[in-house]
Amino acid sequence: METRDASGARMALALATIAFALCFAVWGSIAPLAPLFRDLYRLSTTQVGLLVAVPVLLGSLARIPLGMLTDRYGGRLVFTALMLVVLAPAALAGLATSYAALLAVSFFLGLAGASFAVGVPFVARWFPPARQGFALGVYGMGNIGTALASFLLPRVAGGLGWPAAYWMFLPALLMMALLFWLLGREAPGFTPRGEGLAERFAVLQRRPVAWVLALFYFVTFGGFVAIGIYLPTLLVSEYGLEAVDAGTRAAGFVVLATLARPLGGYLADRWGGPPLLNGVFVVVAALAVVLAFGPGMVPITVAFLGIACALGLGNGAVFKLVAEHFPREAGTVAGLVGAAGGLGGFFPPLVMGLVRDLTGAYAIGFMLLSEFALVCLLVNVLALQQRASLLAPSEERTSQGQGRR
Repeated sequence: METRDASGARMALALATIAFALCFAVWGSIAPLAPLFRDLYRLSTTQVGLLVAVPVLLGSLARIPLGMLTDRYGGRLVFTALMLVVLAPAALAGLATSYAALLAVSFFLGLAGASFAVGVPFVARWFPPARQGFALGVYGMGNIGTALASFLLPRVAGGLGWPAAYWMFLPALLMMALLFWLLGREAPGFTPRGEGLAERFAVLQRRPVAWVLALFYFVTFGGFVAIGIYLPTLLVSEYGLEAVDAGTRAAGFVVLATLARPLGGYLADRWGGPPLLNGVFVVVAALAVVLAFGPGMVPITVAFLGIACALGLGNGAVFKLVAEHFPREAGTVAGLVGAAGGLGGFFPPLVMGLVRDLTGAYAIGFMLLSEFALVCLLVNVLALQQRASLLAPSEERTSQGQGRR
């Protein structure tokens, strides 16, 4: 099935994906430089965990209002305005001269992470249901922005100083905001929705499946973010790697998870989201146990890459289900689900740092990931897969009845 305006759909997808990647690079800019800040300000492991987790907090919570604003005003206006607003904390980051100042500015850098909830409804409206999973998976490849940050920022900081690593975002954000405003447009048929907050939140009460999807994204995207941002610190502290080498390996993790995301959307289009998520949660649960016991660099590398692939597939499947279940409220529900995923990335770095300080190892933290994945597997089987199989016959009869009429 083709879209009614194929060229417009391709342009919307390209603009949203590039803007999302840029915003995600800004959002993930603290983590690659965390080892440098640890030495510069003599930080504990817990303090480093807090520093890399703080941007995730605002980036998570801001997704809910930004998703609602996108439903109301459209993605073109909201995405453009967001990139212009993010210019301020990106400029101030390079001027921070203490841990407290860096912590404060990193909180506002988190606004860039909220961009995800803007692009989901903007992209989904351009595509028919049978292609939304793949399209949203391609859009989700903007996650690669964190990989670019992990790869480039330590090198820029080493050559030009760490403030330059933040200031290089300023012309890029300004140019992308201008391009989005000039070239972007809303999908045909889009009409701004004027409901108040109560009406927008009502869908979350009527349709509890939104909370189920939020739980799944808490684990799949939260696990991706948490590992992606904490991996440089873990590799440096546990395996003695240099910061640049650790950043490169973390970038590889992010790239693999990112490339798996459109495949997850495509497979969910073909097979359905719940069956794919079953496999995702089984793989994550098993490989997290491998990480907990840390048998050596080779098994650890294989486990991290396997989890990256599984989490990427899961991310694509979850947002296929968001577009499928909530075509009219995609912004609001994407905000909730995206916020849950962001919070899933906020808490683990704090927990990992605290566990490492208290026990001298990360095993308990990885075992918690395994247990969360098993809980999601159970919920998926009971709440989504069985529900889908029960509804399928009645839906088939309904469509047959409509055909006869």
